[in-house]
Amino acid sequence: MIGEFDIGGVFVPSAAVWGATAIVIGLFLRRLLNIVGVYRLVWHRGLFDIAMLVILWGTVTYFATLYGVPDAMNLH
Repeated sequence: MIGEFDIGGVFVPSAAVWGATAIVIGLFLRRLLNIVGVYRLVWHRGLFDIAMLVILWGTVTYFATLYGVPDAMNLH
C-alpha cells in the first residue's frame, strides 16, 4: 500500500503523519513567537496560526519527499 505507515499493525496515512509532525513543530514555534512578541504585530492570531500550520505541513511534506522518506514504512 502506497502512502501509508504501518505503526504496530495499524495503517496510518502519510499525510496524517506529516500533519502531526507539523503540529508538533508548530507548537514549539508558537511558543517561541509568543516569547519574542511577534503576536503583538499580528491582526488575527487564529488565522496566523492556521496559515503557519499549512506552511509547516507543506514544508515537512516537501522535505520528507526531498530526502527520500519512503511513503510506506514499517514502524513496529
